[in-house]
Amino acid sequence: MGKAKTERRLNDNEAQAVARTLRVSPQKLNLVAALIRGMKVERALAELEFSRKRIAGTVKKTLESAIANAENNHDLDVDSLIVAEAYVGKSIVMKRFHARGRGRASRVEKPFAHLTIVVREVQEKGEAA
Repeated sequence: MGKAKTERRLNDNEAQAVARTLRVSPQKLNLVAALIRGMKVERALAELEFSRKRIAGTVKKTLESAIANAENNHDLDVDSLIVAEAYVGKSIVMKRFHARGRGRASRVEKPFAHLTIVVREVQEKGEAA
């Protein structure tokens, strides 16, 4: 007796990786996620490698994790993977203060974000199914 196994939310030709609590605002992270959305994985890795954004290295690491999950856990072909989804979610916001003149203080918010990358195996157009 135990808890029933939940159904897999992804299709059989998909794999995902999630990076949680990244120290970057969701808006800035979404700019990098939008850069790779819909690309083939080798092209997306190249784009992230040469991106000047600070968070691009972490996004690249998460994409590599999704590729490894696809290859090792789901037996998908790495050469035919595309970035199906790359979406960003809000996480916690640390509140700090910054001392100002005349004894005042102002609030500084330090946001965190979550990143989810889903890769999908696609059939080449020339292949017969």
